[in-house]
Amino acid sequence: MDIAALQHIAATNVWGAIWPELSLGCLALALLALEIVLPRAAHRHIPAVAVLGQLVVLAGVLLDWHSPWLGRETFSGLLRHSSEGQAMRVLFLLSSIAVCLLGRLNLQKSAMPRVEFSHIVLVVAAAMMLLAQSCHFVMFFVALETVTVGFYILVSYCRTNPLTLEAGLKYLILGSLSSALLLFGIALLYGVSGNPLLSGHTPAGMHYSDLAAFLAANPHQWLAGLGIVLVLSGVAFKIGAFPFQIWIPDVYQGAPTPVTAFLAVGSKAAGFAALLGLVRYAFAPYTWLVIPVLSFMAAATILFGNLAALNQHNVKRLIGLSGVSHAGFLLLAVVSVGATSLAVGAIYFYLLAYLIASFAVFGVMAHLAGSDDTNQQLDHYAGLARRQPLLAGVLAVGLGSLAGIPPLAGFMGKFFVFVAAFQADHYGLLAVAIAGVVISIYYYFGWIKAAFFEAPAGPSEGASAVTVGWFSGVILVALALATVVLGFYQGPLGRWLTW
Repeated sequence: MDIAALQHIAATNVWGAIWPELSLGCLALALLALEIVLPRAAHRHIPAVAVLGQLVVLAGVLLDWHSPWLGRETFSGLLRHSSEGQAMRVLFLLSSIAVCLLGRLNLQKSAMPRVEFSHIVLVVAAAMMLLAQSCHFVMFFVALETVTVGFYILVSYCRTNPLTLEAGLKYLILGSLSSALLLFGIALLYGVSGNPLLSGHTPAGMHYSDLAAFLAANPHQWLAGLGIVLVLSGVAFKIGAFPFQIWIPDVYQGAPTPVTAFLAVGSKAAGFAALLGLVRYAFAPYTWLVIPVLSFMAAATILFGNLAALNQHNVKRLIGLSGVSHAGFLLLAVVSVGATSLAVGAIYFYLLAYLIASFAVFGVMAHLAGSDDTNQQLDHYAGLARRQPLLAGVLAVGLGSLAGIPPLAGFMGKFFVFVAAFQADHYGLLAVAIAGVVISIYYYFGWIKAAFFEAPAGPSEGASAVTVGWFSGVILVALALATVVLGFYQGPLGRWLTW
């Protein structure tokens, strides 16, 4: 490679275009430096520095919403910057801020280090941002595995709990299997796209646009089809779609509550952002294969998640299996992307509504959890409304939104997804989705029933000893109000939704 080519590559390395990711990385390193230089008595304030730093980055992203780099590719085509990528940056920052706040509440009960926890959360959030903007398989795989390795650590963070270590081991083994499937699929696509005996071959087949050009020139190449299926299988593990959802109940139960929330919201959103990029750009010429595969996954995921959640009494397993069904609803919008412009906006709106409602529920769970938060049962919520009406109210709003009850934000999210599916003529999938909503009402309202209408089993049960601080109370109320307001009025978010 000559000097001119190297200079051209260096000219595309626009570091200012990824300043939010760089800021999170520097903030993560600063937390470790503060732990070294500050006295031990001051270490309890370092997680607050992480939250404040992320709020500053979030404000910067909102002010820089119309970045001059939007619509351009940087770093030799590794990243594509868009308004959708900006939206995902905001969503990941909101997720990581909420996880850090939950970590301050949860980890002090188990006496686990909080600085290192915040450090890993920041690194994972930055990797999610890069994943959402990737348009090259090298960046896609590196960012995805950075997220996955971070979660390997976070899931087993409470290392003194055997159930947590078991969850971490299961996630490690199954995550490694999914990574192998993903990497094998990428290798097949790279190999077949560079075959000189096939039309449209290119040695740079790792870029989404180059791969799409090759697939368009070879519309029924079986080896390329196999690679696409393997890549979709690897992504399906990350979002918890059938038949790669087997890890979710055990991992969600064993992981610390903040990590479970991060898996349920942040990891799922990152997976769908990556999947959208693949479906819309890299695999667009192979809709004859991609749409049937994802349609089967969507229907099976909705049915499995809702049916498996019916007999769950552990709330973390229940919320995990309900999250499987939400992945199915989002897949319903993904398969509609090629047929209607509403589908992409519906996905982003759904993810935002899901984020708000989920963190409201996880906030209540974190307050009620003891030093071991792996064994929270529905019975533990009996009589919650009489003892902690604030927590019970927030829980009801969050669960109602997840169930899709009007006029909450979750209802509008499902409504937009269903309209997109209707416009795309996916009537069979739409029927399955409606049946899934009906089934989900049973277990969501079973949780609400326990909180509002059941008496505690004994004097030691319930939430009478729980104290909700003013700051936590304000955050929980804000989440509940946001869920209600977003259901009535979408405001500027409505520009995502192009009818």
